[in-house]
Amino acid sequence: MLLVLVLAGAIWGLGAWMGAPRRQRWMMIAILWAFVVLTQLVLPDGNGLREATGGTVAPWLLLAGAVALVLAYRQVLRRLRGRVSEPEPEKPKGLFAPTELERYARHIVLREIGGPGQKALKQAKVLVIGAGGLGSPAILYLAAAGVGRIGVIDDDVVDATNLQRQVIHTDARIDMPKVHSAAQAARDVNPYVEMRPYERRLSEEIAADLFAEYDLVLDGTDNFDTRYLANRVAVAQGKPLISGALSQWEGQVSVFDPANDAPCYQCIFPDAPAPGLAPSCAEAGVLGPLPGVVGSMMAVEAVKVIADAGAALRGEMLIYDALYGESRKISLSRRADCPVCGQRGEQDDQSAVE
Repeated sequence: MLLVLVLAGAIWGLGAWMGAPRRQRWMMIAILWAFVVLTQLVLPDGNGLREATGGTVAPWLLLAGAVALVLAYRQVLRRLRGRVSEPEPEKPKGLFAPTELERYARHIVLREIGGPGQKALKQAKVLVIGAGGLGSPAILYLAAAGVGRIGVIDDDVVDATNLQRQVIHTDARIDMPKVHSAAQAARDVNPYVEMRPYERRLSEEIAADLFAEYDLVLDGTDNFDTRYLANRVAVAQGKPLISGALSQWEGQVSVFDPANDAPCYQCIFPDAPAPGLAPSCAEAGVLGPLPGVVGSMMAVEAVKVIADAGAALRGEMLIYDALYGESRKISLSRRADCPVCGQRGEQDDQSAVE
């Protein structure tokens, strides 16, 4: 047994001298321990190698148990220390905690937002579909703006290929569900925001009940089935739908809101494009900062809609071309024959884009 302990010490010391990470050194020692245990279980009594490594498996199992207890104790202790060192955010006596008024001061001095607008943001409930490229900046800015409740629905996990543009996630959170990574980042930005992560795909079965809990929906997905589903449910419930889309160097954003006489998504895009005509970011590529620009625009439109500030992009689509530094707006109209919002009282089937 002493021989094995000496070998373990040598592995640790040699690894430290070579600059190997602690995790790697522990892994090597764990491999040595597994080899010793396997030796005790497989080789017959009296075997020289088995005798040289203790002759019985019992002390090695006891050693593993002791190490596990020590590690568990350290983990519990670390969590307790974290709770002590990270005080809970101050609970507001009214709608806002005193420190929140300072946090939102730059909003409150804007005459278009002011106190009433900030109060509306605090009371607002916003659902973000997708915690990817567009969802990342939108969630962060909505949290920073003081939106009271933010729901995030996504069934994906953080991947290394996401980090080039999905700035809400970090390298340390690779393989974590995106909704939990996004919720953690948003709470770091603003602990007064209520985050509700939904680790699943938006489906027909849950969409209506989920949308009913929110005032406004942001769609940052790259899946046409999800886009059409979100549009149908938002129209049925009279909820504004802020939609963004990306393609390589270009992005677009619009507010689809038939309840306020604006077209819905399907007015403008009656049918999904044929396969290959609208490749995903994974297939066609996308400029890293572009989702930040478009996702931030989506957050701006959300704040405007909630605070009733300025003119939201209802009946308009803003298109941004990052390659040439150009932006333009086009007017959008409802379609009389739209199967979703079906504008009544209009006899002519007018063009969706004027």
